[in-house]
Amino acid sequence: MTDNRNFEIVYDTELPGTPERVWEAVTNGTPAWMFPTDQWPDVKTVEEYPNHLVSRMDGPDGWFNQLEHVLEPLDGGRARLRYVHSGIFADNWDQQYDGASRHTEFYLHTLGQYLQYFDGRPVVFTDIQAPSASQAPDGFMRLREALGVSSAMQGAQVEAELDGVGRLAGKVDFSNEHFMGLRSADALYRFFGRNAFGAPVGMTVHDFSGAGDSETTAKAWGGFLERVYA
Repeated sequence: MTDNRNFEIVYDTELPGTPERVWEAVTNGTPAWMFPTDQWPDVKTVEEYPNHLVSRMDGPDGWFNQLEHVLEPLDGGRARLRYVHSGIFADNWDQQYDGASRHTEFYLHTLGQYLQYFDGRPVVFTDIQAPSASQAPDGFMRLREALGVSSAMQGAQVEAELDGVGRLAGKVDFSNEHFMGLRSADALYRFFGRNAFGAPVGMTVHDFSGAGDSETTAKAWGGFLERVYA
């Protein structure tokens, strides 16, 4: 094993929530802004509520994956987060590092959106993967075109009628070449151009309406993605 398999992703950001609320979001509330992590066999090697949390998983041959959150209170009910993700990538180091660091930026932005607009509301989480045809170089752009947001920048208002999904209305809260976030009155929609990192395009829906159903959501959006990439 060589040291160049090790990686470290460091991200500093300010969040619209107290350290206590951020702690709740990154421990028990991950389905609201990222994905469920309650099945992870991690060990809390540091747990100093609400300021310092280190979660770690260890595996064979020195493999490990570690997440560190350091939280400081700021004025106005805000917090500064220093986030450090470290571990080992066994294959395709450059591509994995690029993908992980870009996902980190998007996930932490989504955490801020959750804290600002939906903090504490029950969520129904749904993860939907596009067909393998979405791995083409233009895969993510095809999805953006189908959503009617091919050139929409952050802050743009979106209103679209989507086949099989229905009306989608909200604001683009994040947009770059690989990721897009759309915030409606009662949900966060996250779109992932993972075709850039050797995987199918994906999306997640974080539904705070109180009437969400994951199976119905997966069927509707799955059918939409099938048609986009048919």
